Amino acid sequence: MATLSESPSSFPAASWRGLLKVLPAALLLAACQSNNASGVLDPANGGSAPATSQPAPQNTAPSAQTLGKGATRATMLLPLSAPGTLGEKGRKMFDAAKLAMADMGNDLLTLSIQDTRGDSTNAKDLVVKAMSSGASIIIGPVELDATQRLSAISGPKRPPVLALAENFSGVPGIYAMALNEADSAAAGAAAIAQKGKRKFVLFVTRGPSAGAIEKRVANGLSITGASLALTVPLDPGREAEKAASDMTAVVTAPEGVVIATGDASPLPLLQALKARNITASKVSIIGTDRWLEHSLADPAYQGAYVAALDRNETGPIADRFKAAYGYAADVDVAYAYDSVALTAGIANALGAKGFTRQVLENKNGFRGSTGVFHFLADGASERSMPLYRIDRGTPKKIADSVTGY
Repeated sequence: MATLSESPSSFPAASWRGLLKVLPAALLLAACQSNNASGVLDPANGGSAPATSQPAPQNTAPSAQTLGKGATRATMLLPLSAPGTLGEKGRKMFDAAKLAMADMGNDLLTLSIQDTRGDSTNAKDLVVKAMSSGASIIIGPVELDATQRLSAISGPKRPPVLALAENFSGVPGIYAMALNEADSAAAGAAAIAQKGKRKFVLFVTRGPSAGAIEKRVANGLSITGASLALTVPLDPGREAEKAASDMTAVVTAPEGVVIATGDASPLPLLQALKARNITASKVSIIGTDRWLEHSLADPAYQGAYVAALDRNETGPIADRFKAAYGYAADVDVAYAYDSVALTAGIANALGAKGFTRQVLENKNGFRGSTGVFHFLADGASERSMPLYRIDRGTPKKIADSVTGY
C-alpha cells in the first residue's frame, strides 16, 4: 500500500488476532490495531523502568553480560568497546536492551550480550558461537561488513538475525532493522505518486544495493498506477552530467525524479538536472534519507522531498529512557529497543519455536517505537515514516506517515 496520511491510523486493521491477545502492550505484533502508538508501546501499562540512572555512555565500555532468566535464549552483538562513534552507538544500544528487558523481557528471555569490539571477523565468530549455544534469534551485529558476511553462513542451524547495521538491505533470514535507502526512496516516490504523478525516473548509484532500490521503488509506484520510465545507474561524482543528458534524451517531461546516491552527494546530479531545466519547482524531485548526511543549503535542494525517520523521535520510550540513563534516546536506541521488545513479544506468544519466517514475515508487521514496520522474504524491512520537503536548507515535515508498500 502506498499512503500519504497524517496519522498511523490509516493502516489497515490486523488480522493476526490470536497472537495479539498474548503479546505485551509495549510491542504490538500485527500492527495497526491502535490509533495511538503510545497506547500500544508505553510499558507503563505493564512494565517497569530500571531502578538506577546512568550517564551517557561516551567512555565507559560495559562488559559482556547476560540479562533475564527466561526460557528463550537470544544473543545480541554490540560494539561495546569499539572506539569512537561506533562504540558510543553500541553502548547506547546496550542501555536500550536493558530498558526493553526490564519492561518486558526479563521473565521471557535469557539475553546474552556480547562485545564485537567493532571487529567484523570477531562479530562473525560470535554469530557462529551463538548458533552452537542454541540461541533462537540473534540481534545485531551493528557492523555492516560483518552483517554482509553472515549471508555466507547457511543451513538449518542458523537462527534468524535482526541486523542493526545501517545501510543494510537484508538477505533471506537476516532482517534489516534500520531504515535503508531503498525503503526511503520507495516511500518518498509512492507518496508523490499518490498525489497523481505517474511517470518517474530513478537515478541510482551503481553497486550491490542498486537492484534492491530499483525493485522497491518500482513496486511502490506500481501500487498507485505509476511506473518507472527509466532507471539510470551512475557514479554520482563522475557521471552526473552524462546521466542527466542520457535521461533527457530518452524521457520527455518526467513527473517525478528519484535520486538515490548512497553516501555520495546528490548535488552534482541536481546541478546537472537544473542546467537542463529540471528543478523541484517544475518536477517532483525525491531524495532519500542519505541526503540528510549532507548540507542541504544549496538552492538545488530546495523543494525536494525526502521520506525519513526523525532521528530524535523515539516515541513513548523517550522520556523513560532519559530518566533511566540520563541522556536522550535517538533512533539507534529505538532500533535496539524494538529488536529486544519484538523478541520478547514472540517468545511470550509462541515460545522459543516461534522465531520462524512465517512469524517474522507476517504481512501486517509490527508497531515499534519508530513506527510501523514489517519484514520481507528477502530480509528487507518496510517502514512508515514522515515525509519532508526541503525548505531553505532544512527538512520541514509535511506528512506524518508515508510508506512504499
